[in-house]
Amino acid sequence: MGEHTRAHVFVSGTVQGVYYRANTREMAREAGVDGWVTNLADGRVEAIFEGPEEAVEAMVEWCHEGSPAADVDDVEVEYGGPDGEDGFEIRY
Repeated sequence: MGEHTRAHVFVSGTVQGVYYRANTREMAREAGVDGWVTNLADGRVEAIFEGPEEAVEAMVEWCHEGSPAADVDDVEVEYGGPDGEDGFEIRY
């Protein structure tokens, strides 16, 4: 197993109302990544991904595409040490 890492991601563009969160949760669970995803009041999506570096990187890459109906303009990401997230959920 590689190093575990945490990515804090903000995604902007047409990312709300396009199943972005549901698709993110599905992808994260497949990738074995823990964390959460939520819609922000300003129209962005915020997410936390924790897990093996390669899996987290894959999720950050995926965020640039998002769900089929999404139109992503920008992905901001900050990396840090994991906080011990357990499971992956959509936060409302």
